[in-house]
Amino acid sequence: MLSYLLVLTVIVTVEAQRIQGEQKNDSCVCKLSTSIWAFPAVRFERIEKQVQTCEENLTEFQKKIKDRNVQMPKIESTLKNIKARLAPFEYLNTNGLYNALHLQQLIDELNNIYSTASDANNKNPSKETQDLLKELTNAKKDAEKMYKSNVFNLETMKSRLRDLNNRVQTCKTLPEDFRSTCHQRIMSNISSPVVTKLNSVSKSYISGAWGRDAKQDGKERYWEHCLVSGHQHGNTIRMYNSYEDFMASKNYKDEYIASSYSHKNAVQGSGTIVYDNTVFYQCYTTAEICSFNITTQTTKRIKLDGAGIENKFPFCYYSCRDWTDIDLEVDQNGVWVIYATEENHGNIVVSRLDPLLLNITHTWKTQLFKRSVTSTFMVCGVLYATRFVNTYQEEVFYAFDTITGQEINTLSLPFEKVSAGIANLNYNPVDRRLYMYNDGYLLAYNTFN
Repeated sequence: MLSYLLVLTVIVTVEAQRIQGEQKNDSCVCKLSTSIWAFPAVRFERIEKQVQTCEENLTEFQKKIKDRNVQMPKIESTLKNIKARLAPFEYLNTNGLYNALHLQQLIDELNNIYSTASDANNKNPSKETQDLLKELTNAKKDAEKMYKSNVFNLETMKSRLRDLNNRVQTCKTLPEDFRSTCHQRIMSNISSPVVTKLNSVSKSYISGAWGRDAKQDGKERYWEHCLVSGHQHGNTIRMYNSYEDFMASKNYKDEYIASSYSHKNAVQGSGTIVYDNTVFYQCYTTAEICSFNITTQTTKRIKLDGAGIENKFPFCYYSCRDWTDIDLEVDQNGVWVIYATEENHGNIVVSRLDPLLLNITHTWKTQLFKRSVTSTFMVCGVLYATRFVNTYQEEVFYAFDTITGQEINTLSLPFEKVSAGIANLNYNPVDRRLYMYNDGYLLAYNTFN
């Protein structure tokens, strides 16, 4: 009898069992234990518990996801709010306003203003100039303290400096007749158009300026200036010796300001004005003011420090009117220039010009963003700003008084127009009219103040 080993391999939950058998009566006999096929209850219970734990964890995870979906919009809203609140500080940081160099520059500017106020007090002592000197002394001490401790809010200090500067400018020597023809400080009404006609060249010339020579007791002369070369440049001004000639577009003379549109003395933008037979305007592609005397055919220039040009700060309330960075104006007190600077955060700056010497005598800084208005003009030393209402209506909504330094944001003086765009709006103290260049149309209004 041959004996042999019968090996049976049974796989039960990754385990193998070896069973020995023997041959009896031509048969193979082996004893098998059925326990190896018994259900692994203990292991199943363990796995079942793990599955249950996994389900609980999954449920908790799903709950967290649900809570997150509810909380995320709230978190995003909070973040937006934080970003909005931090935006002014980010602006200050990215523009380098919080550093020692800028603070030192502010201290230097304070010293210059103090010197100006001191000169004004020496020439014309008054309680106002003395109070100003005290305030400036305190401001200088605060600035120096901030510089040493390196803890400061430069934006607040700049706002304080702007107010002090405006008061000092008003204290400086002004002509005796500064208020002579002004019965009240703020204008009260603007009439319906008393003149409406197309310019004498073409309706397609939508940008330019027009008006009457603004010199008091001067010769009655009307002028018209249309911009060419992409409504940007000009080199001639059309002069009329009477109102009748102007209305009939006859007997005029084209005076050449420069030999070509691209000459260095050519006109850029629509901010042109005529005062005492002299044309005042922005010089070609520069931050400079030019004055062209029609009688002598001579040109003078003066640099306008810091003025934004090349459409950096144009009038832009409803739709941007290109090439309006620098706006020349005239009123009872002389010639003015309205512009904006980065140093004043794009807000309007008003400077008074000596028309003969062509130098800046006074400068005030407002808090009105230049790109938020349609146009500006000056009356009795008060700056007025307009905004678009609709195609046929404009509104004076803001005033800045250079005498008091007061800003008025509650004005509402509506007036009519014939088209949407305003290229130029200027006041004439001789006839107390506003002159508007309105998309190729020439309009005039009576004013009341």
